Amino acid sequence: MNHKQKHLLVIFPHPDDESFGASGTISKFRDEGVPVTYLCGTLGEMGRNMGSPVFANRETLYNFRKKELNQAARNLDINVELLGYRDKTLEFEPSEELAKHLKDRIELHKATTIITHYPGYGVHPDHDALGRAVVKAVEMIEPGFRPEVWMHAISNDSEKDLGEPDFIFDITPYWERKEAAIRAHLSQADGMMNLIEEQDQASEHYQRLKTEQFYRWIFPTD
Repeated sequence: MNHKQKHLLVIFPHPDDESFGASGTISKFRDEGVPVTYLCGTLGEMGRNMGSPVFANRETLYNFRKKELNQAARNLDINVELLGYRDKTLEFEPSEELAKHLKDRIELHKATTIITHYPGYGVHPDHDALGRAVVKAVEMIEPGFRPEVWMHAISNDSEKDLGEPDFIFDITPYWERKEAAIRAHLSQADGMMNLIEEQDQASEHYQRLKTEQFYRWIFPTD
């Protein structure tokens, strides 16, 4: 399959999930000429961080996060589509309706690869709920036309339970773009940027930040 036929969909629930979790891999795809669209589930309006120093409040946070997401998307050269759900409520959405909504978007974009959260290993209920919905959505697609689904597992026990990831990318060549994408999320990025800036660049933790890894979801009929 040539690159003009490929399309990567990133499906996460919050503005900044794409930057923290997959922006190096996204940059790799973009350098290979593959179009990337981020389907963002919510505007993260219930996030706890309001900037440092504080510049947002509960009523205005969603507006800042939308602008931050658009800037991060420009930094990564990707398209963004908002799915329109409310932060911290995805686990309560009717699962069939959510999956059908995603299936329609997946088919519309003719996605060949999807990146989402691994259900049960996403740490946040929204992460797990949207990951489950992606699985259900792809199950609705006829075998042979399904995109590959790559799962981002965040929890500390993921490798112990799931084994070694199927895809491990050294994203060092794309580090500047990843850092710029993270910094674009001004209201949320302060803690991560402090962590990055305080790390010895030779440390194991810092080097882990320059690796992105994913599990390939295996469907029973694959």
